[in-house]
Amino acid sequence: MPTAKKTNSKGGTASMFPKKPADVVKMIKDNGVLIVDFRFLDFIGMWQHFSISVNEFSASMFEEGLGFDGSSIRGWQSINASDMLVIPDPATARIDPFFKHPTVVLLCDIVDPITREPYSRDPRNIAKKAVSYLKSTGTGDTAYIGPELEFFIFDDVRYDQTSNTGYYFVDSVEGIWNSGADEGPNLGYKPRHKEGYFPTPPTDSFQDLRSEMVIELENLGISVEAQHHEVATAGQAEIDMRFAPLVEMGDQMMWYKYVIRNVAKKYGQTVTFMPKPIFEDNGSGMHVHQSIWKKNKPLFAGNGYAGMSDMAMHYIGGILKHAGALCAFTNPTTNSYRRLVPGFEAPVNLAYSARNRSAAVRIPMYSPSPKAKRMEARFPDPSCNGYLAFSALLMAGLDGIEKKINPGDPLDKDIYSLGPEELAGIPSVPGSLEDALKALQDDHEFLLKGDVFTEDVIETWIEYKMENEVNPMKLRPVPYEFMLYYDV
Repeated sequence: MPTAKKTNSKGGTASMFPKKPADVVKMIKDNGVLIVDFRFLDFIGMWQHFSISVNEFSASMFEEGLGFDGSSIRGWQSINASDMLVIPDPATARIDPFFKHPTVVLLCDIVDPITREPYSRDPRNIAKKAVSYLKSTGTGDTAYIGPELEFFIFDDVRYDQTSNTGYYFVDSVEGIWNSGADEGPNLGYKPRHKEGYFPTPPTDSFQDLRSEMVIELENLGISVEAQHHEVATAGQAEIDMRFAPLVEMGDQMMWYKYVIRNVAKKYGQTVTFMPKPIFEDNGSGMHVHQSIWKKNKPLFAGNGYAGMSDMAMHYIGGILKHAGALCAFTNPTTNSYRRLVPGFEAPVNLAYSARNRSAAVRIPMYSPSPKAKRMEARFPDPSCNGYLAFSALLMAGLDGIEKKINPGDPLDKDIYSLGPEELAGIPSVPGSLEDALKALQDDHEFLLKGDVFTEDVIETWIEYKMENEVNPMKLRPVPYEFMLYYDV
């Protein structure tokens, strides 16, 4: 992260971002911190936290850790082995921009209190092991990740499910469905379906809100390349972080979601990273740019197709080969597959191409610079656990490099316009979360290398998703089924 002097939204300053425990102690003193907040990610992907008074804080906590009940965290320990420790990482210390009382936030790793071993189901630990495995192969020393998260900004959301009812309702002043609403007055600037990319205000009504989100991210040391309205009506947006090393990007993605949601809440609005919250318009994806470097040298630049190296093409081959299993982590919700529907404008076809946004893998061609050479996986979405998704993508690419997997010929056509005969032989991503989990069950050896993912992690992920998401969804009627079948 940058080390330049930053001014936070509370008016305080931090002359540096900490690296060592002593730096954190100084940050606490310089910013008049009263509360220390410890954060970590549960197995599924939600940030968890607890806080202590600064009077209880000690630099020894960076070595000794703090205890908590692991059995209360989704997908973690059983109650008979519930004691666990958080070990704060001093390099992650940041001043929270939203709390009333000055609070320093520390991101934490999870360890067993007896063995002191890193916990295998801790997503941040999995990401660290993925980077260690990359280094152990000798292929490279840094995996750069650049995700482009899309999201919706709504004014109101209501949903419920009971034995005899089930509904959802979302609304946005920008929604084209409000073009005839009595808004006293209705000014009429509503982006039509698929026309939100990207008009100026007043049609784009969220410029100032997105800019405040950018400023808060930058105050936290997160570099932002651009922000803009996205294609859909109803406030769809995108804010792009500059690429960063894998573990650091996992950390930043959690800050990103936290900042975006809390800035929106500040103005009485709500954000969702659901891939497909509205019907008849674009869903929200998370295109993930990836490259491998060694000793500050980019390794994906070469003399091959689109200026790519053989290593880069083999990496793409690994991504395409294992895409079905990858979707269990990169598209991990039942809602993910409302976005990934064949026959519509969704990157479901497992092909690659330069400049081509209809392919599952795109090679950007904005710059001829070797440093800009990268590949972009277009099928992931922002509902994922970033640490797990990025790690899985890296492991698939490394498997491609190791086995020299040929990605085949590029498909330099508008794939969305091709008919069934032209698409014959081109595989697609899974059609449902259940299919993706089945693919993961059948194809996960590449994830086990270097003990990055373990059999326990794979089994627990599949079991949790089936029991808590796939099967419960099967049991519930949805409103449109009444439209189709009530009078059968």
